[in-house]
Amino acid sequence: MADGVRDMSGMIELVAGEQRVVVLAKVGGALGSWQFRGQDVFLPVANPALVAQHGEAVAAYPLVPYSNRIAQGRFAFEGREYRLAPNMAGESSAIHGNGWEREWTVAHRTDSDVVLVLDHVPQADDVQWPFVYRAELSYGLRPDGLEVRLVVENRDAGRQPVGLGFHPFLAAKGAATLAFDAADAWLTTPDSLPFRRVPCEGEWAFGQPVDAHARAIDNCFSGFGGRAVLMNGETGLSVTVEADRLFGHVVVFTAPDSPFVAVEPVTNMTDAINHPEIADRGLHVLEPGAQVGGSMRFRVGAVDG
Repeated sequence: MADGVRDMSGMIELVAGEQRVVVLAKVGGALGSWQFRGQDVFLPVANPALVAQHGEAVAAYPLVPYSNRIAQGRFAFEGREYRLAPNMAGESSAIHGNGWEREWTVAHRTDSDVVLVLDHVPQADDVQWPFVYRAELSYGLRPDGLEVRLVVENRDAGRQPVGLGFHPFLAAKGAATLAFDAADAWLTTPDSLPFRRVPCEGEWAFGQPVDAHARAIDNCFSGFGGRAVLMNGETGLSVTVEADRLFGHVVVFTAPDSPFVAVEPVTNMTDAINHPEIADRGLHVLEPGAQVGGSMRFRVGAVDG
């Protein structure tokens, strides 16, 4: 085992300079925490509704093999109907794929990097995901922040629909601002499914910093420019999110009293698999043996530069 890496009952600690990350391989490949100079960059959050996390507080987790919701857990693909089980308490839809529900295997690790692998092979009664895939998730601490890479390979005999992303909780207790570029916002129904796209103008414009807690937002944005910036006045830290072009959407969740802002770079719009009429829905259809993947970077610094 490399110096600086400790295995703590399934947890892996990565250290680089003034940064510390805890990886929870057995809890969906999640991050348990990320701190810079003792301050939370990603905030550990326990969500009892995500039953498979067993009440564990997690600071971020992968979204694979799709992002956000599939309405009622139902979809059709290449002439066949599929039904997934709801996997979040109180939700009728399937949400966030099944990677976050599974134990990942540690393939490689050093002081500052770890590579996790997940092989999903559905059983006859599987209601998580009906296709065979392998996912590889890499976390790497760099001098200026954290790099995350996620790759999915279709290991099924036929084609497979795939989406992916990452769900971090950016610490944002108290005064904080958020800015990001996107073309459109998807308005949602009461059950958080998209029904109408509107331009990012007026109340939906985030090109310039706005109060991160001014109102409740739980929406997917299309035409994501690949960059978002959160300024946290309480901790004095800024976090800049940079994502590869593959991640053409971003999901943002915030609320007036929330101690975090979720800024999730994702490939696909919510319920993309049920919206073939939308050309830029972000769904990838992989041939057998084909892969799709990309990286995102979370750069941390002081608000004053």
